[in-house]
Amino acid sequence: MNIGQYLQDIQGKQIAVIGAGVSNMPLIGLLREAGLPVTVHDKKTAEALGGQYEALCALGVETVLGESYLETLPEDIIFRTPGLHPHHPALEAARARGGVVTSEMELFFEVCPCQIIGITGSDGKTTTTTLVYEMLKHAGRTCHLGGNIGAPLLPNVSRMREGDIAIVELSSFQLMDMKSSPAIAAITNLSPNHLDYHKDFNEYVLAKTNIYMHQQPGDRLILNLDDETSMRLPAEDNSVVSLCSMQRPVDTGAFLHDGTLYLSYMGNSRALLAADEIRIPGMHNVANMLMAAAIVQGMCPDEDICAVAREFPGVPHRIELVREKGGVKYYNDSIASSPSRTIAGLNSFAEKVILIAGGYDKHIPYDALGLPICEHVKSLILTGATAPKIQACVEQADSGEKPAIHCAAHLADAVKQAAAIARPGDVVIMSPASASFDAFKNFAERGDTFRALVQAL
Repeated sequence: MNIGQYLQDIQGKQIAVIGAGVSNMPLIGLLREAGLPVTVHDKKTAEALGGQYEALCALGVETVLGESYLETLPEDIIFRTPGLHPHHPALEAARARGGVVTSEMELFFEVCPCQIIGITGSDGKTTTTTLVYEMLKHAGRTCHLGGNIGAPLLPNVSRMREGDIAIVELSSFQLMDMKSSPAIAAITNLSPNHLDYHKDFNEYVLAKTNIYMHQQPGDRLILNLDDETSMRLPAEDNSVVSLCSMQRPVDTGAFLHDGTLYLSYMGNSRALLAADEIRIPGMHNVANMLMAAAIVQGMCPDEDICAVAREFPGVPHRIELVREKGGVKYYNDSIASSPSRTIAGLNSFAEKVILIAGGYDKHIPYDALGLPICEHVKSLILTGATAPKIQACVEQADSGEKPAIHCAAHLADAVKQAAAIARPGDVVIMSPASASFDAFKNFAERGDTFRALVQAL
């Protein structure tokens, strides 16, 4: 089915879109352009929405705003925002009344005319997704990048052609109630995350499995052989599995051996390039490069894979060098919203660093962070709701050498303290191991703020 046919089929239906955020505007605009009646439900008031409310009025949509925004959902089709749990009582009640609960991503999968590559995981999914996009684009393919990264894909689906490729980053929020899977699916790794949203780690993992649970015979699944949780995932008979490993050769997939990246297919392996030729720093980015290479194997020449590996500068907010001042280098790693991501960032530097960490509490464990901080950090500056948890894990770590710990009232204070502590040759990295929602709209706003604060030093 194409998007035009879908919009024709739902003529006469009442549509609800949950969430008045900017990311939902293309969907709302698409539905209104087709002449469909749309009601937007949002917890914010008209005053709090400000200009966004005016934009909704200009589109001619109805609104249900404020604390009781989900009290009733009488519409026929309800587009769930990823931030609303699919088993929220209001959605369950809507289903019981016969309402159809879907999402923008679910609809995109239904109407997309071209092959879809879907990538998820706890860490590295944005970098891996972007690498896949750059590799295929370098090979001359027409590609569309989106999902949990970049612009929404659905509004552009009518311009996509059968020979194109859609490369989609998918979060657990998006995957949780998906009933479709991409022809090529990849899971970078799995570790506890978003436990403020999911009832437990098992629910989070099961959400991720939806990326391949609905694959068709012959569809491909790429997994991380070094990730214990990924290797315990339930099997899906339709999927043809490729593996990636930093530790051992694989029969089909990609692996690292003696400092060189290899691709292999049915036992036949070939060298790609040396790990030290990869432009973006850190062994975790070698793992991301292996995953990307395994995903595009057979879809583009090895030369294009290597060219991107040597040229790609990285994605903003991921160990991004902001500036060097007075011999001190400042890095923005705002994407590190979990302990595992911060550990990967710390492992990217040979020297001990000055670490700014802390933020919103997603109710995930921090025990694993204590020892790496002791090993890689000489001064730790903590801020936000998770500051006590991070301090406790460091103090309880089985290490005789502890970093100096400082507390900051907010990020600006943390940057000011880091600059005062730093000496020529030092590295300052903001790698919070926490979400941003205690003080910022998202990790990008936090990273942009850090960048501006450092530039102002």
